[in-house]
Order: sequence, then C-alpha cells, then structure tokens
Amino acid sequence: MSDVSFDDAELRARLTAEQYAVTQQAGTERAFTGEYWDCHEDGTYRCVVCDTPLFTSATKFESGSGWPSFFDTVGPDVVEIRTDHSHGMIREEAVCANCDAHLGHRFPDGPAPTGQRYCMNSAAMRLDRSDIAGDD
Repeated sequence: MSDVSFDDAELRARLTAEQYAVTQQAGTERAFTGEYWDCHEDGTYRCVVCDTPLFTSATKFESGSGWPSFFDTVGPDVVEIRTDHSHGMIREEAVCANCDAHLGHRFPDGPAPTGQRYCMNSAAMRLDRSDIAGDD
C-alpha cells in the first residue's frame, strides 16, 4: 500500500504525457526507445513520481529486452509486486511501494544472485547521477 498520493492535475502538469501514461495508467514504452535501456552511467534510479530510490546501476544488467533491467532493488520494501492479468497473461507487476506508480514487470529469468529481472520503463524513473551506486 502506498504511503503518498498526488493530485491528478498536479501529476499531469509535472509529468510528460509518456511518464503519466506509464506510471498512472500502467502503460509501457516501446522497446529500445526509453532513455535508460542502453544507459551505462552510474547512479541511483528513482521513481519519477515521488523520487523514492528504487534501483542502482550496480544491479543493472543487459537483458536484451529493450528496457532497463535490474536483478535487485535498493531495499526489500521499495517495490511492491502485484499480480497483473492484463493482455491475456499473468505477470508480476512492479509498482513503487511509496506512491503506487507503475514501473514495469518482474520476471524469474534474471541473473544470479537473485534470478529476478525487474524489467522497468525508463519513463517511470530518473537516474540520479549525483548518487553514485555504492556511495553512502
């Protein structure tokens, strides 16, 4: 359950049309088009809606899917997994645990050590390059 909520008019004014469609309407950007699918810079990926840290570049990997993929989150309670029955499939939807923003989906075909692939939409995140992965 989310901790915060935002006024819809404020979100529409603050987010791009694509960010709004992805995070608020469970949309998906086209593969190989998002800002971070081929990004190799260090930093922390934060929720574009509420700025919660979600993933670090240290857990990002090349999945070949066309979306930024991570094998783990920054902590056990930052991403909530829900069952998604859309499009005639059963998948694990990943949402920001703080604000309920749709992020993408989680699949059980990632690398060690977790075996998970968090397949995220670039539009749902922003890369904080000032927060270098591994720095405390």
